[in-house]
Parts: sequence; C-alpha cells; structure tokens
Amino acid sequence: MFAIEAAWLALFITGFGTMFLFGELLVNMKGIFGVIGLAFITFYFTSYLSISMFLVMIVVYLLSLTLIIIDGKLLNDGTLGTIGAVLMLFTVGFSAPDWVTGTYGVSGVLLGTFGSLMFLKVFPKREMWSKIALVDQLSAEEGYNSMNESYRHLIGEQGDTLTDLRPVGNIQINEQEYSAISNGHWIQKGEKIEVVSVDGTKILVRQVDAIIDHK
Repeated sequence: MFAIEAAWLALFITGFGTMFLFGELLVNMKGIFGVIGLAFITFYFTSYLSISMFLVMIVVYLLSLTLIIIDGKLLNDGTLGTIGAVLMLFTVGFSAPDWVTGTYGVSGVLLGTFGSLMFLKVFPKREMWSKIALVDQLSAEEGYNSMNESYRHLIGEQGDTLTDLRPVGNIQINEQEYSAISNGHWIQKGEKIEVVSVDGTKILVRQVDAIIDHK
C-alpha cells in the first residue's frame, strides 16, 4: 500500500513539475513557472537519491531540458528535442526506488507535458514559437502589403530544398533562399519543389514528383 501511495505522489510531483517547466517555455511568465517547476523536480530527485546521485541526475535532467529548448528556438527539426525528451524520461524513471514508482513518475512527465498546453489559453504565449512554426498571419490591414506581394510572385515557381522539410525547412528558388513549409509531408534535402500558395510569410510547397504522380 505504501509503495502505491509513493507512486501516486511521484506522479503528481513530476506531473506538476513538468507542467510548469514546459509552461514556462510556452508562455511568457518571466521565469515564475520555471522556478515552480524546477522546485517540484528537485523535490522528486532529493526524495529518492543520495547527494552524489542527485547532482548527476539533476545535471542530466537540465541537459535534457536544454536540448529541448535549443531544438525549439534554433533547429526545430525534432532531433535534439527527441533526445532531450528521452533523457528526461530516463532520469525520472531511473531515479525512482522501484519500477512502479518509476512508471508513475514517467507517466507524470507525459501528463504534465500535455497539461502545459492549457496555459496557452490563459497566458500570453512566447512569440518565438509562432515564428518558428511559420504561423504569423500578415494582413494588408497591418501594413504588410509589400511583403505579401514580394512572396506572392513565387506561386507556381519551382526550386530545390536546401534542408529537409519536416515539415518546415529552407528552399531555394532562383538563387534566393526562403523558409517554407510542406503540405504535411516530409520532403528530403535536394528534392524539386513547387510553391502552391503564399499567405503572408508562410510559403506552402509540395514535391514536384508528387504533383506528377497525382496527375
């Protein structure tokens, strides 16, 4: 009975810790959520680990969080984010005294990750995520006519992918480099693409071979 109660406690601690830490990455709370989340995670590690093992695990945990941040702010290809997520789950599970508590702790991390999304409905989100995802909508009413027109001429133009589109990446058209997004499919580097639509700074492309096969 005690083991089950300890496992539920691990779920709540890691759940709230992850929710606030990821919430800090999603919304602009000036570090408040980050401090709360780190406090929960620190309490989790200190409850089960010796001082030496605590230092090791907290360093690995912070490294995993750093990898996720780097992926979200700079790379946005999912590679470092995936490595960071696996490391985070490993540190939480490995730090538990038994497999039951570890399973509950890992489940808390997963639930907390999804739970952090609710902060987007309440608090102002960080602008960097919208820029990375190419979701900025620049309208004529906001004075972006020239930007719209400069991209609109790309519709129907063909070019090549400079990076993998997963689905966001870089393309080259007429020796000019642009950021673009595919229509839900991953397109590898060096493939031929065609611009199908433009919405502000959002350039939607698809693979030329896919167009031919569809026809």
